Amino acid sequence: MFLKWSHEIMTKTNERIMIIDGLNMFLRSYIVVPQLSKEGQPIGGTTGFLKSLQKLTREVKPTKVIVCWDGRGGSRKRKQKNPNYKEGRAPIRLNRSFKVLTEEQEKENKVWQMQRTVDYLNSFPVIQLLADEVEADDIISYICRYSCYKDEQKVIVSSDKDFFQLLDDTTVLYRPIQKVVLNRNSVVSEYGIHPNNFALARALVGDKSDNLAGVPGVGLKTVSKRFPFFAGEEDVFIEDLLEHCQNQESKLKVYTSISNNEQLIKDNYSLMQLYSPSLSAQTKQSIDWTVDEFEFSFNKTNASVMMMQDGIEEINWTSMFEDFNRIQRDNKK
Repeated sequence: MFLKWSHEIMTKTNERIMIIDGLNMFLRSYIVVPQLSKEGQPIGGTTGFLKSLQKLTREVKPTKVIVCWDGRGGSRKRKQKNPNYKEGRAPIRLNRSFKVLTEEQEKENKVWQMQRTVDYLNSFPVIQLLADEVEADDIISYICRYSCYKDEQKVIVSSDKDFFQLLDDTTVLYRPIQKVVLNRNSVVSEYGIHPNNFALARALVGDKSDNLAGVPGVGLKTVSKRFPFFAGEEDVFIEDLLEHCQNQESKLKVYTSISNNEQLIKDNYSLMQLYSPSLSAQTKQSIDWTVDEFEFSFNKTNASVMMMQDGIEEINWTSMFEDFNRIQRDNKK
């Protein structure tokens, strides 16, 4: 799968950085994997995360792996702009017919599984990044566009459409749920919208998962059909779009709807755009320091002991261990 796009990534080095949206990958496993630990506690989130990590490292063959997490109060800055941001989300529904914990116990177990996943990653040559009041999306954007990795091959792993806007000559997106790899050209081909203009398109459409209303009657297909210039590489600005709509002789409702929702579009865009990540200078410095100073050590013994404790040692982890040995060896300073 990944070999199909590798020749399209234009870089001068053989580095390949795999950047994982940590919470996105953890929750997929937490919801669908029913595995229990030796103590009878659910541990499917952790187990599924590790199995996904093993599959990804085997297929992508990264030279470095970075897992980005939402920090404590990660969406606070965006909620200050829009109090409705991510409000009213339905509680997570586990994809299984049996229930072994109370609602409160499930919350505690979920937190424990996330911490256990972090503990496993601490034994691996895997860089983990998070910062208080910062969402993983902004960290991923910074890694892709502004860090020392900006000119390297990058594979973002997430099912979130927000990352479409980051795709360029050096960056592709693997969407695990959809089992598809997207690059800049495939996004333009499928959606008729260039990654450079995808944040504005999403600002028009809104995002139900984040409780962001869009312009009534406007979807991605509408954007592509009525505004074909969104497919071009040149940036489309909100002011240009509004002027275009106001100068149309056509009485189509889409033009008046967009003209009448200027503030909504601007508000959505400020929340959804990742071209300029919402990071302080201090946070950027912290990310740079963590990346520059990271020691690519692999504590196989510690990981194996944890797996025995959790009752997952019987799973065949050979390929993941081999890949981590390779990453450790190739990144020795």
